[in-house]
Amino acid sequence: MKRWHRVGLALAFVLLAALALSAWWIHRRLFEPFRRDPAPVTTITIPPGQSAARILRRLQQAGVLADARLARLYLVYELHDPPLKAGEYEFQAPLAATEVIQHLIRGDVVTHPVTLVEGLTLDDTAAALSNAGFGETSEFLRLMRSPARIDDLDPDATSLEGYLFPDTYRFARGTAPAEIVDTLVKTFRQRFEDEIQPLLGENVSASVHDVVTLASIVEKEAALDSERAVIAGVYRNRLDRGIALYADPTIIYALQLAGRWNGNLTRQDLQIDSPYNTYLHAGLPPGPICSPGLASLRAAAAPADVPYLYFVSRNDGSHVFSSSLREHNRNVARWQKQYWRERWAEERQRPTPEQ
Repeated sequence: MKRWHRVGLALAFVLLAALALSAWWIHRRLFEPFRRDPAPVTTITIPPGQSAARILRRLQQAGVLADARLARLYLVYELHDPPLKAGEYEFQAPLAATEVIQHLIRGDVVTHPVTLVEGLTLDDTAAALSNAGFGETSEFLRLMRSPARIDDLDPDATSLEGYLFPDTYRFARGTAPAEIVDTLVKTFRQRFEDEIQPLLGENVSASVHDVVTLASIVEKEAALDSERAVIAGVYRNRLDRGIALYADPTIIYALQLAGRWNGNLTRQDLQIDSPYNTYLHAGLPPGPICSPGLASLRAAAAPADVPYLYFVSRNDGSHVFSSSLREHNRNVARWQKQYWRERWAEERQRPTPEQ
């Protein structure tokens, strides 16, 4: 009996040792960092609808997981089989299987930046998003040409022109274009409510539509932040007196809508038959002509109190402002006619490469 007792104890010890070894092995495979792939970053894209078992096998093949079957057992019996989210993932430092699984459960997908600068038109914005790899231009245009997302904010809007806030965004590959457009409009709403609405105060006559429309013109006219409120003040004075705005950017926008813009504004273009022609029609154009940035929105909401009615470019980003037409004509003669005569004369005198 003693002999069998010793054998039993020996077998029990062996069994306990095996169990301990198995537990240690399982713990190591699940909870200790593992990385077989020597590359600094492993990128894996998980398509929608792929099973958890297949996803884990792919990760094992890529060297991110030590044991796909063990990871699957942990997912099912310890975590009660939550879904793993599709998307693009990057695995850098060695990670334990449990950490890898948590990334997939949370959907810690890679996001990519896209910068939408101030002054982009609706068409420009759609093209920028498409060029960044987030969808087809045609789909973005279809979504952006409907004003449904801002009906409550601007009942007069005919599209989302002006309401796609310029900023740097980050989106995951495969993000639906509708979600991206929602984000741009939501950002506009938040920034307008937080930073522009307080400037309007109780000025009930200043509609969102008019503020954004004026801001979009200021965005296209001003290169210097220090001049934005002054330019807005000039346009506000003209609006108050019923004087046409004579804003070249609105002519360019009309030409773009007509498919006639070639980068060169001519006298003939100033006669284009369009409600956006602010040479022919007094008041603001029917709507925004681009996406204004925060500085231009601030300027439109709180224009500078200035006596000016005119301004002309110095051709270096700055402008000369004047209160009378006579003074304005002198400034035009100096900064447009004389400036360009001198510039062209200088160009003609410059030696050519052949000389």
